[in-house]
Amino acid sequence: MTSTPDEPRVAGSVASSTEGLASALAPHSPAIAQHPARVQRAAAMPPDTPHVPAVIVGGGACGMTAAIRLRDAGVDCVVLERDSVPSGSTALSSGFIPAAETRLQKSRGIPDSLALFRREIEAKSHGQAAPHLVVAYTEGVRQAIDALEAHGITFEVADTWLYPGHSVHRIHCVPERTGAALLAALGRVAAARGVDVLTEALVREIWVDESSADDRIIGVGYQRPDGTVERLACGALILACNGYGGNPALVRELLPAMAEATFGGHVGNDGSAIAWGRRLGARLADLGGYQGHGSWIIPQGALMTWAAMMEGGVQINARGERFHNENHGYSEAAVEVLAQPGGIAWNVFDTPVLDLLQTFPDFVEAQANGALRSVADEAALAAHIGCDEAALRATLAAIDPGVPDRFGRTFKRKLVGPLQAVKVTGSLFHTQGGLDIDAQCRVLREDGTPLPNLLAAGGAARGVSGNEVWGYLTGNGLLSAVGGGWLAGGTAVAMLAQESS
Repeated sequence: MTSTPDEPRVAGSVASSTEGLASALAPHSPAIAQHPARVQRAAAMPPDTPHVPAVIVGGGACGMTAAIRLRDAGVDCVVLERDSVPSGSTALSSGFIPAAETRLQKSRGIPDSLALFRREIEAKSHGQAAPHLVVAYTEGVRQAIDALEAHGITFEVADTWLYPGHSVHRIHCVPERTGAALLAALGRVAAARGVDVLTEALVREIWVDESSADDRIIGVGYQRPDGTVERLACGALILACNGYGGNPALVRELLPAMAEATFGGHVGNDGSAIAWGRRLGARLADLGGYQGHGSWIIPQGALMTWAAMMEGGVQINARGERFHNENHGYSEAAVEVLAQPGGIAWNVFDTPVLDLLQTFPDFVEAQANGALRSVADEAALAAHIGCDEAALRATLAAIDPGVPDRFGRTFKRKLVGPLQAVKVTGSLFHTQGGLDIDAQCRVLREDGTPLPNLLAAGGAARGVSGNEVWGYLTGNGLLSAVGGGWLAGGTAVAMLAQESS
């Protein structure tokens, strides 16, 4: 296919002004102007350019799910993946996919419904989540989980704990409980279905038919490791590639509260989809939404599950004090942690919580790398943190089971020694805003009309977290990726069938 291509910071609202977003992401924005993503306008692709019905940019959960649905319908497609092995945000996650009314959930007798799931997404986002995507994604992810299970992927419903905002057990995961294992399972199904995945193919160009009045996509150009550019013509293009969390310039412009935060996501989140969209006149939405995480282990550099907080753990700052309601959510906790002295905190818990954490491979690995400190009592914990012992004792003594505390959190029990501590900071994991799309994942222009054959989902498009950090409900990222990928694949199938007829 070769031719010639789960210190003090400013908290609060981020990037909530529509005018501010338009200004920051205008084509003359420095972050956009310097981006290597290009739109090439021509009457046709270069001679002898290979053609495939559908091209998918990105080999994460979104791209693989879309590809599987295309192949289920007998449509050929190529997934272009920038890395030597598909990874992306999926592989860095815990692999938790929220879904309601799946066959698996029903077989377990779990009382859930699409209506309840949608209400809880809307409640977490304080009504900011796009209603049409809440409906579409919750239905899409249900269909995707059932289909992927029928293809041989083993899912479990995590039923040991409830994450913030979820009132029932609806988190689906593979038995390994890692995003890497989920992606590997998707890769196996994709290979069995005949999906062509081209790795080390960094998409740099989108080709647009200059003779059409509707900006019809005719192909892409992708860079190989040796710098050469190869090209591929297509009838439909699905952007399943990235957000912009790995683009420091865009983060500074749009998410000032995270400007100096550790980025715990994938380097491929460089904002390519946004850059292409702006150059095609696409509308952007919810760019102030993102998944932060208040539990990034330092110095090991690993994500620690928020199950520790939901099952009784607390966060303690360098003064020996708690500083927020840990049950509100791990995304908004990122801003809370970064606002503490030194931008750090300690996750403090006891043996029952530690026993639960031992079921998470990522935590076990971090523990093996020295992240966990076990101490006998409050005096030893204060010495480890370097805080006043009396202050720490008062903080832990204030936990009164069954009685809401000053932050509004109600504990089931007190922490009992030996105590465990893990040092953490706040991090930016991935963004939740991007190209505006309709319920079929078609990319919309500024006037609300869809581009003819450009689709987007996952990190490339707006999600269902609204425009603020606190709108992120556990699993929203993979909800958008798997649910959105399934919908985008289905739309591409229908789109190509209509064109061929």
